[in-house]
Amino acid sequence: MNVPLSILLWLPASAAVLGLLIPGRATARMLALLGSAGALGLAVSYVLDFDRGADGLQFVTDETWIRTLGISYKLGIDGINLFLILLTTILFTASVLWAAGQSWEREKLFYFHMGIAQTAVLGALLAQDLALFVVFFDLMLIPFFFLTGMYGPAATRIAAVTKLVIYTLVGSLLMLAAAIATAVLAASQNGTELSFAFSDLQLARLASGSQDWIFLCFAAAFLVKMPMFPLHGWMPDGYRNMPLPVLAVFSGVLSKVAAYGFLRVCLPIFPDASAHFQTLMLIIALVSILYGSVMAFTTTQTRLILGYSSVAQLGFITLGIFALNEQGAQGAVLQAFNHGLVVAPAFFLVGLLAARAGGSEDIREMGGIARKAPVIAVLFLIVAFANLAMPGSANFVGEFYILLGVFDAKLAIAVIAFTGVAMAAVYTLRLFIRTMHNRVGPHVQSTELTLADALVLVPLVLAIVALALYPQLVLSKGEKSITAAIAPARDIADPPPPAAALPVQIDPATGQPVDPNLPPNPSGGAVPIDPNTGLPADSTGGQIPIDPNTGQPIEPATGGTVTDDPSSAAPVDPQTGLPIDPQTGLPIDPATGQPTDPSAAQEVPTP
Repeated sequence: MNVPLSILLWLPASAAVLGLLIPGRATARMLALLGSAGALGLAVSYVLDFDRGADGLQFVTDETWIRTLGISYKLGIDGINLFLILLTTILFTASVLWAAGQSWEREKLFYFHMGIAQTAVLGALLAQDLALFVVFFDLMLIPFFFLTGMYGPAATRIAAVTKLVIYTLVGSLLMLAAAIATAVLAASQNGTELSFAFSDLQLARLASGSQDWIFLCFAAAFLVKMPMFPLHGWMPDGYRNMPLPVLAVFSGVLSKVAAYGFLRVCLPIFPDASAHFQTLMLIIALVSILYGSVMAFTTTQTRLILGYSSVAQLGFITLGIFALNEQGAQGAVLQAFNHGLVVAPAFFLVGLLAARAGGSEDIREMGGIARKAPVIAVLFLIVAFANLAMPGSANFVGEFYILLGVFDAKLAIAVIAFTGVAMAAVYTLRLFIRTMHNRVGPHVQSTELTLADALVLVPLVLAIVALALYPQLVLSKGEKSITAAIAPARDIADPPPPAAALPVQIDPATGQPVDPNLPPNPSGGAVPIDPNTGLPADSTGGQIPIDPNTGQPIEPATGGTVTDDPSSAAPVDPQTGLPIDPQTGLPIDPATGQPTDPSAAQEVPTP
């Protein structure tokens, strides 16, 4: 298959624009669904065609966009973004299908914004140019501002959007300034043309001081988007006010783009800063795990339980990235895919539970729903077990890899992070038991899953089960690219051991260092070596001659096979021990330097 990546990128937006322009609400709904489903089909084909043994990017599109600024329209897929692209298309297709079963005011605008959002997210994941990445990274927030401001609860949506804009705008401005500085400093430092291509910026190693402040700007933008403590202040209001189909893709996908940014931008381009701030990032991740877990346990709002759970899960993902080793990074990529697959059906279940509890999303007003809805209970149980990383789930494999990597990097942080695993079991089981079992809530009217709901929920749960059976699919295809991405920062944080020195022993007869791996010199003693150069040496400190034919050392004082100077190397007469002239084949008289015939006992002139 050779479908250009531009078709995958622009298909959802094109379908959304057509749906906005063509009359009919049903047309907009159908075109949005076709655009998302078409992108999903293309993403699956790229996964199937991906060559895990190949180096670098695959399916590349590379065109000059703004020549004077060094900006290119460069798209590509490797093991880092392959499954995040697949995740994006899965969740947007499921969310559009979910939304199609509901009624929306200004419905054509709703699907238009969903299509633009999907294209923006795909653009950020596909971009292989830093300027292009920044454009799509900022663009993907704009549709969510409108989706929250237009379709959230009227009483609180404006405040929520305002807080979301303030947080993300500051992060985006910092990232824009950092991106421009990166390209300008790289060009001036290396005397090259201005370029924003990731491949060029990775080769242009910035000074460590410049890397530090640029890294912090990018980190602030990514931590806001994820969100991570303490830059998560917009999250509670934002999660309360987003429509659930919108919130499913926002929590399942957009936060992963921020985590992806660390692997795509920070570690390869700013390796010195990534190693320098490794401990800081690990501490932020650890605090996010503990904070998110505690808050998820204390709140009773189902949305916020999942929201704070996401803060904790993103903490684990960041923990794996900044372990700066292969195990941690592979676990982070797998866990990013896992979390998206789990959190989207979890929000869909929240909608189903609220519909059966009189519209309330408070777990105190739910309970007993499993009595007349065993299918919902089973599907919810699978999602809950995956969320708490039950052994046998792909989430367990992801967290195992992450903690294994952190154990190798920072043992104390890994030990404390284990408490987050235990707390995840507490708040997840609390959510499941309080909604599915216990006393029936005052307004609960339990009904079973409908066919329309099953079309959305069942495929997502089956994907969770399939990945649990074969998580190696993600690990194997991503291993090579992930290792290459973290290698520069890993080698700085944990430099490889120096090469082993040549073995040296002391000759008891001479008291000089000798190389036991070299054969004895012609006099029968071990060959000495110069301790400063590591080369074979004679007793006077000069270099031992080496026979170019045999590679054997020779002691000049006693004669041998040849000298080690290629320009003066000559065979030695075994009878006289004198060097042989290569032109005449006669021994050379050491007194005159001329060839001589021993049998004639007279000098033979040089021909």
